[in-house]
Amino acid sequence: MAKLAFLGLGVMGAPMAGHLQKAGHDVTVYNRTEAKADDWVKTYGGAMAKTPRAAAKDADFVIACVGNDDDLRSVCLGDDGAFGGMTAGAIFVDHTTVSAAVTRELYAAADDAQVSFVDAPISGGQAGAENGQLSIMCGGDEGAFDRALPIMEVYAKICRRIGESGAGQMTKMCNQIAIAGLVQGLSEALHFAEKAGLDGRAVVEVISQGAAGSWQMENRYETMLDDKFDH
Repeated sequence: MAKLAFLGLGVMGAPMAGHLQKAGHDVTVYNRTEAKADDWVKTYGGAMAKTPRAAAKDADFVIACVGNDDDLRSVCLGDDGAFGGMTAGAIFVDHTTVSAAVTRELYAAADDAQVSFVDAPISGGQAGAENGQLSIMCGGDEGAFDRALPIMEVYAKICRRIGESGAGQMTKMCNQIAIAGLVQGLSEALHFAEKAGLDGRAVVEVISQGAAGSWQMENRYETMLDDKFDH
């Protein structure tokens, strides 16, 4: 069992951190909105910290799942950043979907701080996080990945190192390109069904069992038909 810090308790991060605590790890959480961190501790146990640096103190692994490039920089760098609190030899694992550019920037900054940085964006949505069935695509040094793998496997369906720093984020770009095409095709099909006067739900029930079936169809057709697009 390891001493962990988890930074970011959104719809993905909160259940992921929960899986780690349930697995027996010693987890300290940080969230920009403290009330979420307090609620997480009440639900799962563990501890909370008021800054990323405080959360990262003495941790073997620091894990982040935040919003974007700027959010990631803010939890890593500066006086209150996690890098300032990490012990030499510790590993930072980033599950945020960010640019490969900021990943490589932070990989270099981590190296200067004598810690390792693994980019490990995730796919699988909120349900994947809650069920511990995420797909994780990783970049970074092989040794750091090997050490972090048992931690990530707690909430992963598959976890693979693709290459050097930034390779994980580039793979996530491939994922997003593929998803965009599927979402566009699904929305066009459902729009066509409506314009043709067909029952969209009946159409999906039939075509989802054939070659047109996909995760997007299974998980997104209901909201599309209900004209709900704000996720």
